[in-house]
Amino acid sequence: MADDVRMNRRTFQTIALSVGANSLFSAAENPRIKIGQIGTKHAHAGGQLGALRQCPDFEVMGVVEPDEVQRKKVEQSADFAGLPWLTEEQLFNTKGLQAVSVETEVGSLLDTAEKVVLAGLHLHLDKPAGESLPQFQRILDTASSKQRLVKMGYMFRYNPAFQFLMRAVREGWLGEVFSIHAEMSKLLGDAERKPMLRYTGGSMFELGCHLMDSVVRTLGKPDVVTPHILRSRDDGYADNMTAVLDYPKATVTVRSAMVEVEGGARRQFVVCGTKGTIEIRPLEPAAMRLTLDQPRDKYRKGAQEVIFEKAPRYAADWLDFAKAIRGEITWEFTSKHDLAVQETVLKASGMPLT
Repeated sequence: MADDVRMNRRTFQTIALSVGANSLFSAAENPRIKIGQIGTKHAHAGGQLGALRQCPDFEVMGVVEPDEVQRKKVEQSADFAGLPWLTEEQLFNTKGLQAVSVETEVGSLLDTAEKVVLAGLHLHLDKPAGESLPQFQRILDTASSKQRLVKMGYMFRYNPAFQFLMRAVREGWLGEVFSIHAEMSKLLGDAERKPMLRYTGGSMFELGCHLMDSVVRTLGKPDVVTPHILRSRDDGYADNMTAVLDYPKATVTVRSAMVEVEGGARRQFVVCGTKGTIEIRPLEPAAMRLTLDQPRDKYRKGAQEVIFEKAPRYAADWLDFAKAIRGEITWEFTSKHDLAVQETVLKASGMPLT
């Protein structure tokens, strides 16, 4: 039977790029970064804002939501309660504003993000990065030209298991990676399904994009992407999708469906290398089985469970983003990476690149 290896606080903070207590000290020593949010209709809008409000490095100046019905729907929730409601013009004219978080519905993400970078502000943009690759590239180029950072809303970047995985790959624990298998699915109700119909990329575009970010982070941009698209109903929505990604010495399969009962419990990311395997399942809360051909650091040869302290979504992302804005660290997620991810997402979703 596999042994348990419990990750202590020091190890967790190291793998999470030291985004814990050190950032609390930086907040006390530096003025808080003024930020606002545009949009409340994205699935992650409340969660991102809630984490942002708890981050000691940021001061949330207000929220923009032009849809009055939507605003009334969310304004009393804990994530939004007590914040000023602003127009876009009022937000952009806020004295000292340094960054904007874009959490509109997906169809409005890129147009809104372009306004943010043209205004010379740092950008948080939730996923996926719209349906136009040229517009997304223009946004990234504008941000780079103005020396501003872009943070995408991929929620596994600072997941402790994925941080552990990236360290293991970087330090050669797994040898040469030859296979990745990833799945991210759920059961979508009729009411949730209806607004998705406008997006031709289906489940891979909506959910699989999270996995593509981690695949590209692990192996880089694939040589070939082959989508497999199935529809369980006659409404046209692609709700059962698989993509095969080819690399010179590796193959990757990514599955994403909207028709799997309790699909969240079976979400997984499995990386196989010539010297070991990492299986993350479920993805949240993070659980991992690590198999090694020889001891690595404190982990023994053979199979073992790695147990992680529970880490809230988004919190570590915002702490590191603040450090990067202040120039204390180099932001890991470059425009080259983000563009490669979005190109891969669109190809895997059967969508055009033009």
